[in-house]
Amino acid sequence: MISVEDARARILAAFIALPAETVPLPDALGRVLAEPAVARLTQPPFAAAAMDGWAVRAADVAQASADAPITLRRIGESAAGHAFAGTVGTGESVRIFTGAPLPAGADAVVMQEDCENAGDRVRVGRAVPAGRFVRPAGLDFTAGDELLPKGRLLTARDVALAACANLPWLRVHRRPRIAVLATGDEIALPGDPLGPSQIVSSNALGLCALVASQGGIAHNLGVAKDDPEHLAAMAAGAAGCDLLVTTGGASQGEHDHVRDVLGGLSLDFYRVAMKPGKPLIFGKAGGVPLLGLPGNPVSTGVTAVLFLVPLLRRLQGLPAESGTVTARLGAPLRANDDRADFLRAALAPGADGLPVATPFPRQDSAMMSRLARADGLIVREPQAPAAAAGDRVTVIPLNGGVLSS
Repeated sequence: MISVEDARARILAAFIALPAETVPLPDALGRVLAEPAVARLTQPPFAAAAMDGWAVRAADVAQASADAPITLRRIGESAAGHAFAGTVGTGESVRIFTGAPLPAGADAVVMQEDCENAGDRVRVGRAVPAGRFVRPAGLDFTAGDELLPKGRLLTARDVALAACANLPWLRVHRRPRIAVLATGDEIALPGDPLGPSQIVSSNALGLCALVASQGGIAHNLGVAKDDPEHLAAMAAGAAGCDLLVTTGGASQGEHDHVRDVLGGLSLDFYRVAMKPGKPLIFGKAGGVPLLGLPGNPVSTGVTAVLFLVPLLRRLQGLPAESGTVTARLGAPLRANDDRADFLRAALAPGADGLPVATPFPRQDSAMMSRLARADGLIVREPQAPAAAAGDRVTVIPLNGGVLSS
């Protein structure tokens, strides 16, 4: 058996970020930039009013007050999309609205609340310095500025910023194509009739959902029987994908064929010193990288979080590790054995600012309901000594959802 750290390192070393592709901006949400997003224009492109009011020369209203207003001549109007074409001279003003271009000659805006409109005149009751309520050209950014760096996972705010920068297209990493194949005579799809010795398959659907949640494209190949020829035929559907993920059949029993049939001589490793999830395969199957996960649903979920999620991040140009948090134990733990343990736990706010991680009292690898309710995985290193309630522990957050990380 190899360690979790060694297994993760060997898996990640086999992959690099996928090539770039160009996508329209509306399709860029959740994608990862393959190159920086650079502004194509200056924003705002002109000096603009930050308030509704009157565009003036600050020198003309330097002595204005509520008790002694200054009267200026109104010569026009500037609205958003409809700029005033003339020039403001001495003793003149222009009615202006938020976002409208500041007319030539004007250098400030007086709020409308401080002015009184009187036909072709306006009485200004407040002095303003040059630049008051004016957004200068380039206040936000200028053409050529790098607005979003390479490797950025694009949010809705990023999409809006790219739109402001007049970027209708973005260069992003291609989405990983992941084939998912469940194995086993004992499993049937949800809704199908169940035989006397069958159970409902959850692993493939959960893995496909995880792949989608992490930015990938999942191809569910279905269920392969515990038969070498059928397994090989079903796995052939992964051709052209970036990875084949199997679930079940990764152990050494007489009905477990994934290691020998798909891994063969291209197998890198097949056991990891961890629980849940010791039987874990990595290698190649017909030229496609193979990640063989165990069949127990919790084991599938935990190993997917530990190995598949970092791999998906690597393929999209993101840092492989998404981070851990420090928490305090909510219940004592016995000393650990020689395998790393990943305990499903609930997280709650703690009095000292650290969350409290309380492991579920039963950690059976078939109890999917516990994984669904888990907020995180408490990491227990091999040979970790007994821990008391209140001790600090490392937790891998699950963001409150099944197989999310």
